[in-house]
Amino acid sequence: MPGTGPRTLTIDATDPYTRIRAICTALPEVLERESHGEATWFVGKRVFVTSADRHHDDRRAVWLAAPDGVQETLVEADPERFFRPPYVGVRGWIGVYLDVPVDWGELEARILDAYRLIAPRRLAELV
Repeated sequence: MPGTGPRTLTIDATDPYTRIRAICTALPEVLERESHGEATWFVGKRVFVTSADRHHDDRRAVWLAAPDGVQETLVEADPERFFRPPYVGVRGWIGVYLDVPVDWGELEARILDAYRLIAPRRLAELV
């Protein structure tokens, strides 16, 4: 039955999730596992980044842990690129659309911030 099996991400050089995967897995003690049908990156048992590949709509996105106040600032400043994701948005996580032009330097910095926020101090200090 279509739509009932595990979801897979398209893997090719132009796929944004390939770049996100490379950024995340380069960090200390990060593992990628599927969670809720999406590629998700963990440090220890805690999630810091999850993909959202047409998960709730037809958009491609990534959700990131973020410090207090960042979500509101980004969504207000640029709602074409940032949004409040379902479920984790109430905890301040940010959604970043990947089907619009992506500032990869900024996204990598936000992924590093998410890692530092979630990782144990001994690992966060390495980044």
